[in-house]
Amino acid sequence: MVEIIKKEPITSAELRKEIDNLKKRDKELNFRAGKVEEYLNETLQIKPEDAIKLKEELISLEIPRLREIHIVKLVDTLPSKPEEVESVLEAYPITISKDNLKKISEVISKYLPKKKEKKSKKSKSKE
Repeated sequence: MVEIIKKEPITSAELRKEIDNLKKRDKELNFRAGKVEEYLNETLQIKPEDAIKLKEELISLEIPRLREIHIVKLVDTLPSKPEEVESVLEAYPITISKDNLKKISEVISKYLPKKKEKKSKKSKSKE
């Protein structure tokens, strides 16, 4: 039987780091851990180190009623606009002021992955 030492929310990036530690320790992941790793490889948008920094920075904002579970959800979804932050937090029974939504989105925007610019192939119009 497994003993639960503590219960705390962690980000997907932190989970990725733990999966890597399991892989080093056990050399091979079990079926379920392998599926989790596969999912994280496809969906993870931020490095574990950046996720931890972002989480700490969001905690340091000291926004009233914003708990660690909310912060973890924000780090996992990376909403870049105040409206997107509000949408993510609608799942929880909390109200955050517009100013604080803006602060949250500004902090998260600093950690967003850089998008690669795609060169569009536009056909030249005839003159």
